[in-house]
Amino acid sequence: MSTTQASQHSSGQTPQTAGSSGSSELPALLLGAGFALASLILLPAVAQRVGLGSSLTIALRGALMRAANRV
Repeated sequence: MSTTQASQHSSGQTPQTAGSSGSSELPALLLGAGFALASLILLPAVAQRVGLGSSLTIALRGALMRAANRV
């Protein structure tokens, strides 16, 4: 048994489960980047176009950034 197999065996991970965590990070990263793009660029542009006040725009931006941090 090689050292890689021994360390995986001792930690209880198989080669399939050891690599599966990397594939679940990409969707979360893309979703977080989408929230950041929406809160920094799209939200102020739409708010200005619609005529929302700056206070409401800042509140919506904060809500989007909190949602991005939870992802």
